[in-house]
Amino acid sequence: MINCLAVGVGGFIGSVFRYLIGLIPFLNRHDIPFQTLAVNVLGAVLIGMIVKSAETCELVSGPVLLFIKVGICGGFTTFSTFSLEALGLLESGKISAFTVYVAVSVILCIGGVWAGRAMIS
Repeated sequence: MINCLAVGVGGFIGSVFRYLIGLIPFLNRHDIPFQTLAVNVLGAVLIGMIVKSAETCELVSGPVLLFIKVGICGGFTTFSTFSLEALGLLESGKISAFTVYVAVSVILCIGGVWAGRAMIS
């Protein structure tokens, strides 16, 4: 039960932060959904840091790891939103925006996980 509570509380926190980032005005002015891109990159960096910390720190395990990794990161990142927005770009004929958005998202998020892990070395 404690694990479910850890994930639920973390998910609430992550979801609220995701909502707040979506309200940042300068991220909402372009064809490419930069607010989702920013959330996914930040989430990738955070999860990289958490995984690396869990490898070296006993305090980041069990319910704490679930709270941060599954709860906060799961509630914060928006891969399902990313997929929906990418499909919307494709269906609306914005092939260039679709291609840039998908490529940049994947490259930066993989780089974000790497950077997050490197920050904890």
